[in-house]
Amino acid sequence: MTTSRWAAGLAAVGLAATGWAGAGCAIATSTASATSAPLRVVAAENFWGSIAAQLAGSKATVTSIINRPSIDPHDYEPTPADARAFARAQLVVVNGVGYDPWADRLLSADPVGHRIALKVGDVVGVAPGANPHRWYAPADVEKVIATVTADLQRLDPGDAAYFTERRRDLESSGLAGYHRLIDDIRTRYAGVAVGASESIFALLAPSLGLDLVTPPSFLTAISEGTEPSAADKSTVDAQIRNHAIKVYVYNSQNTTPDVQEQIDAARHAGIAVTTITETLTPAGASFQQWQVRQLAALERSLGQATGR
Repeated sequence: MTTSRWAAGLAAVGLAATGWAGAGCAIATSTASATSAPLRVVAAENFWGSIAAQLAGSKATVTSIINRPSIDPHDYEPTPADARAFARAQLVVVNGVGYDPWADRLLSADPVGHRIALKVGDVVGVAPGANPHRWYAPADVEKVIATVTADLQRLDPGDAAYFTERRRDLESSGLAGYHRLIDDIRTRYAGVAVGASESIFALLAPSLGLDLVTPPSFLTAISEGTEPSAADKSTVDAQIRNHAIKVYVYNSQNTTPDVQEQIDAARHAGIAVTTITETLTPAGASFQQWQVRQLAALERSLGQATGR
């Protein structure tokens, strides 16, 4: 989506435009110890930065470049400070899949031999052109957690057991509510037809067992800031008008005129409406706090819509 659309969406919902920072990953050429300096990690986006921070704990510092809800990751223009952060990092986590090409440019501009570059698209086995929003695919989140942990242990073998324990805590405690809500929604609402405004929900819906009936080309067009076809808009309008969906899910950071018309039509038709966002909100939230809040709202909307 374009920066102007992103900003307009934020203004519409009043999202906070403040930053988030955490503590996270590792150094590539030396073994860390309890007395060494913290390892340095840079994440292109704060949803991955939050996970890296929780896995690394006190053994590292994490800097997230995209760290405010007001920043559109697609159109971001890196600063000299961003370039220095990438150059100094021992571990860089980028999304890839064509989502953050600016991060690839920073990596290519300074191909430091000692630095590990974790590209999420490579980790989960998808190429540019696929849906890039991998943090909305629970199975992909698990793969990234495993890979970040392994990279930390590779970079700091002396603290390998510490990182194993951090991962265990994240899985058993930190993400427990996230996994529980996913399981609950899949168990109670499998097969329920839903609509969405864009492709960030297309990776989550199958994990929830929901039937996302919005045309994929419409989802992609809104996500990429292009004009959806008249046929796709007509299909979505008819799905709302005919109550072919039970819930409409929209990205509140990108409420284009087409999306706003659908939100209004859904509400007028008595269809439950709920929101998700592309990046961490509110300011200071962890990955799981953000996701749990959204999943809980979706579950309430599904319950309202189905009476279950």
